[in-house]
Amino acid sequence: MNPIMDAPLAAAALFAGYALLPTGCCFGRQYCRRMKRRRDPRLFLTFDDGPSVRYTGAFLDLLRDYQIHATFFVVASFAGDNPELIARMRQEGHLVCLHSYAHADGWLEPPAKTEQDFRQSLAVMDALNQRVRYYRPPFGLLSLSAVRELRRYGLSPVLWDVMTQDWRGDTSAQIIAGKLLRRAKGGRIICLHDGRGTNCAPGRTLEALKMTLPVLLRAGYRFDTIDHYEA
Repeated sequence: MNPIMDAPLAAAALFAGYALLPTGCCFGRQYCRRMKRRRDPRLFLTFDDGPSVRYTGAFLDLLRDYQIHATFFVVASFAGDNPELIARMRQEGHLVCLHSYAHADGWLEPPAKTEQDFRQSLAVMDALNQRVRYYRPPFGLLSLSAVRELRRYGLSPVLWDVMTQDWRGDTSAQIIAGKLLRRAKGGRIICLHDGRGTNCAPGRTLEALKMTLPVLLRAGYRFDTIDHYEA
């Protein structure tokens, strides 16, 4: 065997074991759960990449108007800069969860960096008096190092069933709303974004929700937080 020729294959195998396998297993479990919950009348509305001082308050206002509780997967560095928004989420009955410290791609981080990310994230959340139980990896990408840290801290990974690409700069509120109405089915976890994105993306997501929430509620759906997903 030629060691030079085998090097790319070995690297590919290592990458598959380190990143592709844990991510694939996580999405596989999510798909199986979705198949079991097709008759569930609930939808699980989740938000990533906040809190945003510009947008998150408006999302909270909208949810309050419709008496909907949602799940916020917050970036810990943003949460530390906006403690009043974290407190408001908690006070208004929303579930606060973790979306890493700085939204770095977990596949590209070495194990020591992944360990540091979790340690920093949880230190911030502890300082905010916010216990977290659930974690959504940035870009939905899990590594073996992340799995180890999840076990160390007793966190459960949560992905999604519905994505609308609402972070894109070339989409519109109407397109996002159309995707939501087509893809939102009973028992599904919906992933939207209250922070980051391109060209003021969260503002379009907010407008899309203003269009779709009344429709979904009239259709008989009710909304719940992810800690009640298995109930």
